[in-house]
Amino acid sequence: MSIDIGMAKRGRQAYHFDDIAIVPSRRTRDPEEVSTHWQIDAYRFELPVMAAPMDSVMSPDTAIALGRFGGLGVLDLEGLWTRYENPEKLLEEIATIDGTSATRRLQEIYSEPIKPELITARLQQIREAGVTVAGALSPQRTKQFADTVVEAGVDLFVIRGTTVSAEHVSGQTEPLNLKEFIYELDVPVIVGGCATHQAALHLMRTGAAGVLVGFGGGAAHTTRSVLGVAVPMASAMADVAAARRDYLDESGGRYVHIIADGSIGRSGDIAKAIACGADAVMIGSPFARAAEAPGRGYHWGAEAWHPDLPRGERVDIGTVGTLEQVLFGPSSVPDGTMNLIGALRRAMATTGYTDLKEFQRVEVVLG
Repeated sequence: MSIDIGMAKRGRQAYHFDDIAIVPSRRTRDPEEVSTHWQIDAYRFELPVMAAPMDSVMSPDTAIALGRFGGLGVLDLEGLWTRYENPEKLLEEIATIDGTSATRRLQEIYSEPIKPELITARLQQIREAGVTVAGALSPQRTKQFADTVVEAGVDLFVIRGTTVSAEHVSGQTEPLNLKEFIYELDVPVIVGGCATHQAALHLMRTGAAGVLVGFGGGAAHTTRSVLGVAVPMASAMADVAAARRDYLDESGGRYVHIIADGSIGRSGDIAKAIACGADAVMIGSPFARAAEAPGRGYHWGAEAWHPDLPRGERVDIGTVGTLEQVLFGPSSVPDGTMNLIGALRRAMATTGYTDLKEFQRVEVVLG
């Protein structure tokens, strides 16, 4: 529904996760009797959670730990772990920088060049642990390092940016041709973010196995205030779910997974994202609060150290418990930052659904 903003402009009404609520049904179940598994391509996961590729969230060790718990850790292949042989001292420094100089110091630290041999070493470390290997590059770096990533044995290749389109126009450099790139690659690709029906449909037509939905809404982002760009996630998820349905018909049955990537700060947001059509969620700040997180209670993304136009900041979010407690409890806080999977199971059980695909059909209301 469009409404008048003024005499010369109309805007569509859109909704955040906070604007909607899940409706209980006539049937309930025991939480132990619901399944939270999902599968993308040949890879099955017991938990519908991917960790965002952010240095405050994922190191090779935390990616391995999350993989052993049944989720998927995605390593930022443009982060500190591929720029420095031993970034631990720098991570300690970032956690102690004075707030007024944090952005400038982050820019200095991340000016170190990415080293292909470290990409190989980090991904092989995760592979040797026996868990699914996933690494992320921005669209700008994908062509430069794609061969290195594939040769290192990545299972899932993530191309992630603030917003990613299937048709990037540039008079300065040759843009990444997503369709051609994905066709030639031997591993499944997850690409995003996007937030509209049309943009998602174009990304699905490139052959991507999964599409990331969302931009401008993360806890450490300032994209909305810097660029004015943001889309409420409940509406974005529902629009992209409609694109998946349309592409399913268009392609003769090819199903593309959609992953909510933004505004997932608490357990209720995970349930609402799936209720709006997500197959899984990519989360940052909940995992940054884990005791094992490399950020040591601080959280930041790639936007925070952009050399020309930072669109993020280092945020002090604290620590609530171990990674296992964040995922499975027991929780010692009532705000939805711990026992994420237990809360999702209870939401599914309260509404009577046994698996995630069924739960996508749950009724939601505004208010």
